[in-house]
Amino acid sequence: MDNRPLPGISLSATPSGTGCLECLSGDGPGWWVHLRRCAQCGHIGCCDSSPSQHASAHARSAGHPVITSFEPGEDWFYETTTKRFFRGPRLPDPQSRPPKQPVPAPADKVPADWQEHIHR
Repeated sequence: MDNRPLPGISLSATPSGTGCLECLSGDGPGWWVHLRRCAQCGHIGCCDSSPSQHASAHARSAGHPVITSFEPGEDWFYETTTKRFFRGPRLPDPQSRPPKQPVPAPADKVPADWQEHIHR
């Protein structure tokens, strides 16, 4: 088995939490549609459909090109510079947000017209 580190992926970085780090700290409207995890440092950010798109912003600013889904039942990885999806290794737990966490979330921050605010 090849034990060399994969570029942009750390097998020891744990998730930064169970919600978008920036949304929860007050950056932007404070809610998200889906969550993405940085495969290099564990940063949890909101997806590109979300109003603030924090996961992609983190990838660009930190130079961490690989993200993975942080949604229950999803196990894909995405390389932001090549724009390619791929299967990657198992990262440290947890593998996703809590299954009971609503989508979008957090419920008390999501506006009634949330679908008018997402990127398609």
